[in-house]
Amino acid sequence: MWFKRWLLGRPIATAQAAHERLTKTVALAIFSSDALSSVAYATEEILLVLVLAGTSAFHYSIGISLAIVGLLAILTASYRQTIFVYPAGGGAYVVSKSNLGELPGLVAGASLLIDYILTVAVSVAAGVAAITSAVPELHDHRVALGLLAIAIMIWANLRGVREAGKLFAVPTYMFIGTLGLVLVMGLGKALLGVKVDLPAVPAVPVVEGVTLFLLLRAFSSGCTALTGVEAISNGIPAFKEPASQNAAATMTWMAAILGTLFLGLTALANFYGVVPREDETLISQISRAALGGGLLYYFMQLATMKILILAANTSFNGFPRLASMLAQDGFLPRQMRHLGDRLVFSNGIVLLGGFAALLLVIFRGDTHALIPLYAIGVFLSFTLSQAGMVQHWRDQKGSGWRKKLAINLSGAIATGVATLVLAVTKFTHGAWVVVVLLPLFIVMFRRIRWHYKMVDWQLSLDMYERPPTPPRSTFVMPIGEVNRATVLALDYVRQRGREIRAVHVDVDANETARIKEEWAKWGVGIPLETLPSPYRSFLPPLLDYIEKVREETPGGWVTVVLPEVLPARWWETLLHNQRALLIKAAVLFKFRVIITDVPYHLGPY
Repeated sequence: MWFKRWLLGRPIATAQAAHERLTKTVALAIFSSDALSSVAYATEEILLVLVLAGTSAFHYSIGISLAIVGLLAILTASYRQTIFVYPAGGGAYVVSKSNLGELPGLVAGASLLIDYILTVAVSVAAGVAAITSAVPELHDHRVALGLLAIAIMIWANLRGVREAGKLFAVPTYMFIGTLGLVLVMGLGKALLGVKVDLPAVPAVPVVEGVTLFLLLRAFSSGCTALTGVEAISNGIPAFKEPASQNAAATMTWMAAILGTLFLGLTALANFYGVVPREDETLISQISRAALGGGLLYYFMQLATMKILILAANTSFNGFPRLASMLAQDGFLPRQMRHLGDRLVFSNGIVLLGGFAALLLVIFRGDTHALIPLYAIGVFLSFTLSQAGMVQHWRDQKGSGWRKKLAINLSGAIATGVATLVLAVTKFTHGAWVVVVLLPLFIVMFRRIRWHYKMVDWQLSLDMYERPPTPPRSTFVMPIGEVNRATVLALDYVRQRGREIRAVHVDVDANETARIKEEWAKWGVGIPLETLPSPYRSFLPPLLDYIEKVREETPGGWVTVVLPEVLPARWWETLLHNQRALLIKAAVLFKFRVIITDVPYHLGPY
């Protein structure tokens, strides 16, 4: 307990929840870090597709980026409306389930859960790539660095929302400020014709021509810049009051900063004619050109690494909240819905970190291998959310509903087209994994809810006829040794039961004879039954005996009494046999068999 308090801090009372809410400044850092960090690789992902048609095709990146920023504006306007209609949060899952039905809601929920897991893996992998670009010697250790980053993220978020906000606000604004400096200095040099020191552009072979399909692939790759924009609508309850107004304002700030940085980087990439390289990220090349190779450049790389890793914090806020809502509806384990000691959904935080770490190991920290899996889930949730809002305005109407419907309808159409483009262009590059996972998640959701329905039905007191007298209980006490712990347990059970059966499994004839002699002195007249064990195993004969007693008393209870010696120090437990633990595990799922553990605590010496 002391270690947990030292690591995570003292528990926070429920009454303090209002004081843990976030200001707009801190909320921007927490909920927008995913969207803002995608600036670091979105332009590069566009160019990685366009390079197939040669460097002469790079100028198309400007038009593609403008289309993506236009889509961002539509999404921002649409989600601002969602924020005011659903002030309790929930985003795509709640909107889709409320207006379109259970199945669309589950599709949206599954899409977002998958996307949140991928966001952590991609963000951490990209952050590690930023630092290995500056320090190539660390490239072979990128998986270990990524796992360390995830562990730090789990720790920080388990400490609480406000604690995480204090930790992550500075790196977010440091990235915005330093990247803003890169854009100002880089565009200034480009417009003034200042010569910059860039490595020679290698010859790029033309693999295919500029086709509509190629441009759509580049567009779908660049759409990674929009992942995370829905996080604010999911986390409205985390904002200080008035929560909806503060969340809407934060959404606008986020979109404006994201659009400016994304377009600025794309413009600089075209001005400088940089080409994506395996050993150095695009943003590193641009920063080196704009700032030179000195201290400012390394500061920029440090800021990029921090924002990319801390971008995972958006998921560490969104995933546990969404999982809690699904758990409240019975689609995920019930323990996911409860707040922990620090007023955060601790189980969801740990689960998310574990899944992301597994992905990082499987894909060996390769950003480009993870990104094709990345955007399709979130765009599917975008589409369902906007379609749900369209249905909401059709049903509820109200003041200015036609204008609001038009905004959400344009968002549904735009994101729907983007989803189709993503599914088609990235299907063979890994998006098929998400397509396969979605139905599996939905089957899992429904199986979990069916389990809970069956549990509630079997535990219900409706139509239950209580027996007039309590069922008879037979006490079975395995005797492995006659000592103080055994006598204490026997005295305890003598006060509670009439029928007590003491049994000893005979694995050694000499030992059995000694135990019988001791039992004759201390057993207060209770006979000791000996169970033969030809194979020297104590557990099978004991389980057979318990089953025999259970059959003798139909409808009654069999209580297995276990004397257990507990040492004063935890490590001393390893010096004792674990028979009690094995017996507990063996009878745990036997109907009408109860375990009573009578501990004997050894003192320190």
